[in-house]
Amino acid sequence: MASQSEIARQVVESILSQRLAPGERLGEQELADLFGVSRTLIREALMQLQARGFVEVRSRRGWYVVEPSLDEAKDAFSARRIVEAGILSAAKDAYSDGKPLQSAVRTLRRHIAQEEQAIADTDAATRAFLLADFHVCLAECMGHRMLCDVLRDLTAHTTLVATLYQSEHDARQSCAEHSEIVTALEAGNFALARQRMLTHIGHVEDALNPGAPPVQGHLQAALTPMPSRKARATR
Repeated sequence: MASQSEIARQVVESILSQRLAPGERLGEQELADLFGVSRTLIREALMQLQARGFVEVRSRRGWYVVEPSLDEAKDAFSARRIVEAGILSAAKDAYSDGKPLQSAVRTLRRHIAQEEQAIADTDAATRAFLLADFHVCLAECMGHRMLCDVLRDLTAHTTLVATLYQSEHDARQSCAEHSEIVTALEAGNFALARQRMLTHIGHVEDALNPGAPPVQGHLQAALTPMPSRKARATR
């Protein structure tokens, strides 16, 4: 039986993989049947997600995934710039001896290899999830575990924005930009890594193309769990 936090995490991961679209209806009974729990537990999980800005209640209609405005989109990208640039700015002092940095670079390179494989396999859901998860992985590798959940939520918000506003940012470009960031880290050039991160986030934001909302999917398919990072690394 899934817990409240597990249900909330699965909804966020489905947003990250772009399987759960902005404006998608989240029926309490359908979710209760899917997770094998009570509607009360589902409602508690949805209230948690509401507090985090992912879902909303529409009068007499039920729960829906939020549809961010352009102003909210700009705010989410701005927050990511502050957090991710700060992580890389702080890395210079934290990794001055080079040894922990080598381990971080290896982990990030493995992650990028998984991104490349998902792109080659044309696995859209895994590809979208991995491209977003790179930023969480980077925070973890840089020793900022307390920021991982914050960054996961921020990347999920910008993923909702990219889905809603029909982003034209190419997955291969994102993967290549991730690799360039890691190359700068490997060389110990933290200022360049920071600048490349800011450029990357800017490219993603600039690729937004306001237009018609995406086609909504089916909840059961949308909420299929994504493999964990550890599980992916053992493939």
